[in-house]
Amino acid sequence: MSDKKYKHQTSSKVVSYNKWGIIFLAPFMVVWLIFQFIPLVTTIYNSFFENYRSGLTQIGPNFIGLQNYVTIVTNGDLINYSKNTMIMWIIGFIPQIFFSLLLAAWFTDPSLRLKGQRFFKTVIYLPNLIMASAFSMLFFTLFADSGPINSILVNMGFLSQPFKFMSNVTAVRCLVGFMNFIMWFGNTTILLMAGIQGIDQNMFEAAEIDGASSLQVFFRVTLPLLAPILVYTVITAMIGGLQMFDVPQILTNGKGTPDRASMTLVMYLNNYLQTSKNYGMAGAVSVVLFLVSSVLSLFVYNTLSRQYKEAPRKRDRI
Repeated sequence: MSDKKYKHQTSSKVVSYNKWGIIFLAPFMVVWLIFQFIPLVTTIYNSFFENYRSGLTQIGPNFIGLQNYVTIVTNGDLINYSKNTMIMWIIGFIPQIFFSLLLAAWFTDPSLRLKGQRFFKTVIYLPNLIMASAFSMLFFTLFADSGPINSILVNMGFLSQPFKFMSNVTAVRCLVGFMNFIMWFGNTTILLMAGIQGIDQNMFEAAEIDGASSLQVFFRVTLPLLAPILVYTVITAMIGGLQMFDVPQILTNGKGTPDRASMTLVMYLNNYLQTSKNYGMAGAVSVVLFLVSSVLSLFVYNTLSRQYKEAPRKRDRI
């Protein structure tokens, strides 16, 4: 067979494989264009217009340029609600990543030989299957002024009178963060377990032969090799935190009480859509939220990636 004929057959096979790849990707691209790209472009377009309802009168759409963006930046609400969102996300995420790493290390350590692993894995993942609305209603009932928690604390003598959890800024934020922690730490644990189990076991055996302790193995072997999963977990958790809505919405009846200290960015966006049907301002808030999520995701990705790329060099120096 001549070289020209062989090259022709090879190139035709490559074209054929590429064709099937395009065919399989086509449904996803169509769905993405219809349900992701077109709504994104439409939202950006609407953000440049004055378009809202005043009573029964529809105002607009009138082109006003960047006025919607100027309004949400200058009135101070965007900064305040961004701060609320990040505080409640951090309250929930720090214990979430700590306990998830701890449980993932325990469950994947063959030397511990933990009994009933399947049962405990199922139990920690179950809260992720419960609807956030059900969780919020449960906690609203438990921590109400006349709820079971206050009754127990008063009867045991810890409190002289019921504590108003829903009227205290710190209490409400901690409740929101705690609920997010309970709902998502099981999912994070499963992801980190999958990442640890994907690490070559020879790395752990070599570390043990060299006399490394369990903590040294975890911090010098497991964590650096788990970097891709950790980066993915932090970024997705951060995006989910910026989109926090259902838990504080139901817990505070959509008001972000007390004093709007638990009002999140998406609750702020929802108020524009539900109360005044202000599609222009809602579009501007959505675009800002998209930009903030993108910038923070890139920052976290670059920071963590650089940190774990430098880790092997530090270990070599040691």
